[in-house]
This record gives sequence, structure tokens and C-alpha cells, in this order.
Amino acid sequence: MESQLELYDEIRRCTAKYHEGAPPGVEDAYIALRDETYKDGALSHKVKRLIALGISLRAGCTACILHQTKLAVEAGASKEEITEAVSVAVAVSGSTALGWSWRVFKLLEELGK
Repeated sequence: MESQLELYDEIRRCTAKYHEGAPPGVEDAYIALRDETYKDGALSHKVKRLIALGISLRAGCTACILHQTKLAVEAGASKEEITEAVSVAVAVSGSTALGWSWRVFKLLEELGK
């Protein structure tokens, strides 16, 4: 089975190529939107990352699932909090989220969580 950390790194490497060639201003606009969205507000940064993880599971986006899992951990989310976020995603979208959830737990395992 492929390493989720290696896959994550490869996705990030390839995504950087898009950002290098994006039209002027596009990257700056995206970064500004992203940074503003994930700031602490009525919801904490950590909670926003857990929400994003749930949405990523529903979307079935491998890159998003790995990225949001990693960023949730970096924001201080525990394995238990991440598991509950996965449970909410499964409750809302059923087998779609459940089918993708293995990547979350494999990545947590690789991160030593």
C-alpha cells in the first residue's frame, strides 16, 4: 500500500507547478481567501480544518483529504477529534466518506498518531 505521506508530498510538488504557471494575481487571490477563511473567528482554526476534512471526505478528493488531515493535526486536533469529524462525514454522506476514510487513518498512523 502506498505511503500517504509520500503521496501527499508528490501531490504538493505537482500542485506547485500549477501555482508557478497560474495567471498573475490568481495565486495571491487564492492565498488571501484561504488565509482569511481559516483564521480563528466564531469557529477556531482547528474546527475549520475538521469541517474541511469532512467536506473533503464527501467530495472524495484524495489531495484534500490528506491535506486537511495533516493540517488538522498541525492545528492541534487529536485522533479522537479527527475520528469524530470522520464520523460526522459518514453520517451525512454514508459510504462515500467511509470509503475514503482509510486514507485519514493511514496518514495518522504514518504521522505516529
